[in-house]
Amino acid sequence: MKQQRGFTLIELVMVIVILGILAAVAIPKYIDLKSDAAQASVNGVAGALASASAVNYAARSAKSTNGVAIANCTDAANALQGGLPTAGGAYVITSAAIAAGATATCTLTFTPTGGTAVTATFSAIGIS
Repeated sequence: MKQQRGFTLIELVMVIVILGILAAVAIPKYIDLKSDAAQASVNGVAGALASASAVNYAARSAKSTNGVAIANCTDAANALQGGLPTAGGAYVITSAAIAAGATATCTLTFTPTGGTAVTATFSAIGIS
């Protein structure tokens, strides 16, 4: 009786080929996850800016000493507790004037460290 003591060279080569194919498929998926994460991040911050602007408008309408004045899209960051995030990249709000009582659509751009810039929009309400 002959006993088998290990794997043949062909079996080992086939395993290496299969691992190579799996790696070639997984790497593009990982890279795509980075861009999805950046977009989700900018969407979250844009949502927070819209909410902060709405709460600020309500608070300042109730009492003029509450909240902050918003006359430009960039002023919306002042209504956000702690301001814009600084970790992981740079957030920039495109400047656009907002009349008191008017709503404007503002653009937020996020450039992740070593990545490609992504944008999102949010609504800001002007108040003096």
